[in-house]
Amino acid sequence: MIFETIGHTGHEQVVFCHNKDSGLKAIIAIHNTVLGPALGGLRMWPYATEQDALNDVLRLSRGMTFKAAVAGLNLGGGKAVIIGDPNKDKSEALFRSFGRFVSSLNGRYITAEDVGIDVNDMEFVLKETDYVTGVHQVHGGSGDPSPFTAYGTMQGLLASLNVKFGNEEVGKYSYAVQGVGHVGMEYVKLLREHGAKVFVTDINKEAVQRCVDDYGCEAVGLDEIYDCDVDVYSPCALGGTVNEKTLPRIKAKIICGAANNQLATDEIGVEVEKRGLLYAPDYAVNAGGLMNVSIEFDGYNRERAMRMMRGIYYNLGKIFHIAKRDGIPTFKAADRMAEERIHAIGKIKLPHMGNAAPRFLGRSRGQ
Repeated sequence: MIFETIGHTGHEQVVFCHNKDSGLKAIIAIHNTVLGPALGGLRMWPYATEQDALNDVLRLSRGMTFKAAVAGLNLGGGKAVIIGDPNKDKSEALFRSFGRFVSSLNGRYITAEDVGIDVNDMEFVLKETDYVTGVHQVHGGSGDPSPFTAYGTMQGLLASLNVKFGNEEVGKYSYAVQGVGHVGMEYVKLLREHGAKVFVTDINKEAVQRCVDDYGCEAVGLDEIYDCDVDVYSPCALGGTVNEKTLPRIKAKIICGAANNQLATDEIGVEVEKRGLLYAPDYAVNAGGLMNVSIEFDGYNRERAMRMMRGIYYNLGKIFHIAKRDGIPTFKAADRMAEERIHAIGKIKLPHMGNAAPRFLGRSRGQ
């Protein structure tokens, strides 16, 4: 059953990681390494079943392949998940154990932080492997990727506003932001700096209150976010929130946010198009964090990272152009753009070259 599943999804390798002493139960999924080594974050989540964890890591790793390809990076797609509660189950031993599994892959997979993980956790992973990005600046890393992901999301928003409304005046429009965690909070700050009207919701009531108190947002209930009369719906939490139940309620003209896998199904993506909503494909929009950590391989430079992230605006423009040219929904246009690049580069790869791991400069494990 597992081989049938990964055969269908096109994964190259799936690694099940278990260490009884540390309590580690993790899965590393490497989807595609045609463009380069697989880079993708580590997520820690209390999955109800091991099958749920497997489904999530397979879905997320495939998304990383497309994200890196559309972003123009020389990286493949991978992802890792740890089954556990990030509020109760973290330990140094857990993350160091995970780091040893990453190291055993010899650079085919490079890890970073994702949901439930922070820079401090990555520091423990770094003690066991060099194949880590997004670590603290003292180790040559770039630190928390959230501000960069939010900045990239803003670039995607500007491109979307330009296509839908013919201008990029963020402050003229209203926004429903679902999820104000690390990335969502940074995105809200950027919206409010432009004077935009922003509605927010999150399971974390303290984070919502901070948006109200510090940034002048309006709080709404978790389910009420879909009914807000706004111009832009911005999902910045977990995926699948644009589905058959919520889509009829969304009044926005644009869907643009930082969450992964926003469309519950391809059929929903087609329906979004039919309803006249402009969907900014999630993995093109939220590539800022990936772009940021990708340049750690050659020595991190913040100015260069910000310049790269402005490329998200132009990538969205290409996607919207392909959609119009080929008469297809934007989510399919993004896939087409990614697949064409992977196919083109794959044809020029020489068999004996392989996919060498990138060089890590200015970093010493265990410092």
